[in-house]
Amino acid sequence: MEDKKLSDLPFKNKVICVAASSAGLGFGIAEAVAKQGGSVSMASRTLTSIEKAASKLSEAHSVRTKGYVMDATNPDSISGWIDATVRDFGRIDGLVVNAGGPPPGKFDKFTDDDWAAGFNLTLMSAVRMIRCVLPTMRSQGSGSIVTITSSSIKEPIDILLLSNVFRSGVVSLVKSLSVDLAAEGIRINNLVPGMIDTDRIRSNDEFASKMQGVTLEETQKSRHASIPMGRYGTIQEFGEVGAFLLSDSARYITGATLMVDGGKSKTVW
Repeated sequence: MEDKKLSDLPFKNKVICVAASSAGLGFGIAEAVAKQGGSVSMASRTLTSIEKAASKLSEAHSVRTKGYVMDATNPDSISGWIDATVRDFGRIDGLVVNAGGPPPGKFDKFTDDDWAAGFNLTLMSAVRMIRCVLPTMRSQGSGSIVTITSSSIKEPIDILLLSNVFRSGVVSLVKSLSVDLAAEGIRINNLVPGMIDTDRIRSNDEFASKMQGVTLEETQKSRHASIPMGRYGTIQEFGEVGAFLLSDSARYITGATLMVDGGKSKTVW
């Protein structure tokens, strides 16, 4: 730990819930919070992987963590995680909404079941996680919620039609809620990863290379060249921005959508 007193750490005495945090973007935020003194309630579909991730952070940063099984497509599983966190930690100061993303594909290949699954995984998981955590935050008179979304909300991605549609819905939800929740001391924002070096990005690269009939290396070289900073971002870089939005340093930020993409997005809003 850096040469700081525990009392100087931004998340001392705070409890942050991070969904889908056994690896990838969720783990990056959980790790950044733990480094800054926060207790972390971590959730994933697999008990062994989330317990391993929680133990890693606890041992490395001397903070309290606990891993829970949570299926983002199951409303009872979501409410069970939030209820267990309140029982075990006594409060919830922050929530990171994260559920991976629906599969890539073309419009003509998707069935009604595919659309329903994408709706449930991406939009309804956000609705349910936020709805479950609000009573606790309201009773405290404070809280911060961050949704991990996608650059597809700014510039639709050709192979990610389901993500384009349902993640845009999450952003509209957040903007609407930010107005209602501000007077209650609760902030809510969107965090948009660009091309961050995660398993999902690698999987998308593999899918794109097969579609285009080129090697994976060629696909990645082309994508790196499309980013002004010339590389994919790291999980740690993304996690630190997520921790900032959750912290009191961002206390006058709500209803915002923050890009972490190395300058790739060409939109002006």
